[in-house]
Amino acid sequence: MIASQESVKPEVRSPSPYKPIGVAIAVTFLVTILSYVVPDNYAATAVGATFLFAVIALVLRHDSSTIRHYGLSLGGVLEPLPIRVGPALREAGEACAWALGLTAVIAPFFVVGFRFYRQTWGSFHLVAPVSIADELFGQALVIALPEEAFYRGYLMTALDDCWGTPWTIAKAKLGWGWILSSALFAVGHALTITNVERLAVFFPALLFGWLRARTRGIGAPALFHVLCNVLASTVERGYGIGV
Repeated sequence: MIASQESVKPEVRSPSPYKPIGVAIAVTFLVTILSYVVPDNYAATAVGATFLFAVIALVLRHDSSTIRHYGLSLGGVLEPLPIRVGPALREAGEACAWALGLTAVIAPFFVVGFRFYRQTWGSFHLVAPVSIADELFGQALVIALPEEAFYRGYLMTALDDCWGTPWTIAKAKLGWGWILSSALFAVGHALTITNVERLAVFFPALLFGWLRARTRGIGAPALFHVLCNVLASTVERGYGIGV
């Protein structure tokens, strides 16, 4: 007997989360090893390069639509197409506005919390880094951009593709990928420099992830990441910590 030729919708399956989680564990393991075996002067560069190579292999070697889906377009700069100056400048301006605005909001709370947590009751003295340019470019190109490209670009997006984004928080669509990518980000920080206090970066990671979802790209969270790191190092120098 011939089966009825009624149209039957094929079962649509979500991608498996095992691949992005496995990739994240493998990359975290590799950067942890590199952070201990590479000389101190080059360790951060080696770690950043590892994140970038992973993102190139996983996302940037694909077409423009894939790159945009993972939020890695940066206004078209990282797409395999001619750069359109207008959209690139507009996206850069929007990213700067988001990053500067959020920094202005969180900076007072961070400074007050820092003083209470570190018990720094002395006076603050603004101390510039040895090289402002080195600090800014180092934070941007070696730390913030590679980390945001991997954790908020590739990992969070891949997990969102698996689990969806059922929550809306301040106009950003979020889900468990936001939580897990932030947790893995924090674990990686605690492993590369053995200090359980570094797990606290889970909380700024939530802000980075919210910003990635809200702006649909990694430009704003990468800039915000830079500003957060610069703020933290400026406050530490100002109170004579780690100098």
